[in-house]
Formats: sequence, C-alpha cells, structure tokens
Amino acid sequence: MVSFKQCESLFVENGLNYSEKLHEKLSVYCDFLIEYNKKINLTAITDPEEIWVKHFLDSILLDKYVNIPENASFIDVGTGAGFPSVPLKLYREDIQITLLDSLNKRIKFLDELCQRLEIKAVTIHSRAEDAAKNAIYREKFDVAAARAVAAMPVLSEYCMGFVKKGGIFAAMKGPNEKLSDSKNAIEMLGGKVSDEIEYKLNSFEHRKIFIVEKISQTSLKYPRNSSQIKNKPL
Repeated sequence: MVSFKQCESLFVENGLNYSEKLHEKLSVYCDFLIEYNKKINLTAITDPEEIWVKHFLDSILLDKYVNIPENASFIDVGTGAGFPSVPLKLYREDIQITLLDSLNKRIKFLDELCQRLEIKAVTIHSRAEDAAKNAIYREKFDVAAARAVAAMPVLSEYCMGFVKKGGIFAAMKGPNEKLSDSKNAIEMLGGKVSDEIEYKLNSFEHRKIFIVEKISQTSLKYPRNSSQIKNKPL
C-alpha cells in the first residue's frame, strides 16, 4: 500500500492539504476498489500508486481549480467508480454528493463503498438524459461534474439540465479537446463558458477543466434522447 508520507508529499506538492484521516479513508477506498474490480470491471487502473494519482489526486484537484461553494449540492454524472465525487467528499466533508450512473452494478459498488467510508451520498441508477428530465433532479444542483470521454457538446447536453441558475458545470477533460466547437451548444443549453483551466497531473500528464456557468434555464427540449444527442450534437 502507498505510505502516508508518500501520499502527503504528492498532495502537498500539488497545493492540497493531507491528513491521517484522509489517508485512512482513501486507503479503504483503494483496497475496496481493487478487490471489487476483480469481479466487476470498474477501472483499468489497478496499481495503488496510479489509483492515488490518476483517480484520487485528479478528483480532489477539482477543489483547487474550481470554486465549489460551501455545502454545495454536487451531482457526478456518469460517476463510474465514484470519481470525482467520492474523493471530493472525503476532502470536503461539507459537500452533498449525488452519484448517477446507468449501470446498476456500479451503483451497488458505490452504495457499499459509501457504507465502508461512512459518508452520506444519494445514488441514482438512471441514464443522465432521463434523470435530467425528472423534476426531483432538474436544475437542483450547484455543481454538476463529469470525467467523461464524450465531446463537450454531447457532455453538456447530458449535464446542463441538472444545474440550477447561477450554478456551474465542470467538465474534466484530456489535453486535446477545444471549447471552440462547444460554444453554440453551451449557449443553447443556458450556459456560458466562464473558464478553461489547464494543469499537469503529477507534473507531467496534461489535463483540462472546462467551467460552464448556468445563466438561464435549460429548455425542456433538452436533453434529447441518447441517439439524438450522439448522432446530432448541438
């Protein structure tokens, strides 16, 4: 297992606080993820050191680069194995997290994970385009986030319906995506690009965070069904 000192150095080098309590919780998370991944494919990353950098550190860096309000309601769209929301919750205990995923096997993992970590979270087994039309979740969140491979016009349509006016959508992306192709879609969905942040993960892997501010309500036409979103992006 990765030592406390090693992890502390990693976080401090990246401008983040680290504590024994956080290390203990992330260690439980890491062990359980590796164990569970043997029966259900949750991540291709199974080396503990890589999990700490590429999953835990990368998730928590969202708090460094994005202004997440105190006690924010935070929905993680397509959360998978809980990234970025669960590490963020361990780092920022005030955040109220909702974990959404279309695969029930992932939701079962997340329910058990949260029990083991002794944290509160709402889990939703649903497609994003269905949940975003549900009045329970429609424009109810201060922050929506996604660490997804979908292009920004597609990802924005899946996520913007969850964000309340004045809230933000934070998209965690690789280095090659450009926002120029997404501005029309973002405007149609009631948003405005407020920032594009570039950083290096562990000093060498390039990452981007696109921050979209919600300035007006999203039309009830959106999100469309998944085939329309994918085949005819805004």
